[in-house]
Amino acid sequence: QVHLVESGGGLAQAGGSLRLSCAASGLTFSSYIMGWFRQAPGKEREFVGVISWSGSSTSYTDSVKGRFTISRDNAKNTVYLQMNNLKAEDTGDYYCAAKPSYSSLSRYDYNYWGKGTQVTVAS
Repeated sequence: QVHLVESGGGLAQAGGSLRLSCAASGLTFSSYIMGWFRQAPGKEREFVGVISWSGSSTSYTDSVKGRFTISRDNAKNTVYLQMNNLKAEDTGDYYCAAKPSYSSLSRYDYNYWGKGTQVTVAS
């Protein structure tokens, strides 16, 4: 059974940083593309970014480019989301998701999802 468990959320000040982690189990982690998504209160879930199975390629939504960085450690079955220069609009629940490596590096068609970790940015 696949489990994705996010951690590292919390309260941060605007301009501050947080690093989220997503620990995966029950799958061959290095064979999966990993994505990060978020959902702000009262809004639909949105794509944040994605990293290839090897970590060599990443893609981000425009609103986080230059501020957020996704990385992964396949030896630890973990993907990270480093969030810098946080803004109030970054507040929300953050989710990691996984899909097979043969899929496209995109926001679509993820097979597995975590339960999320909450991020609150105080302005």
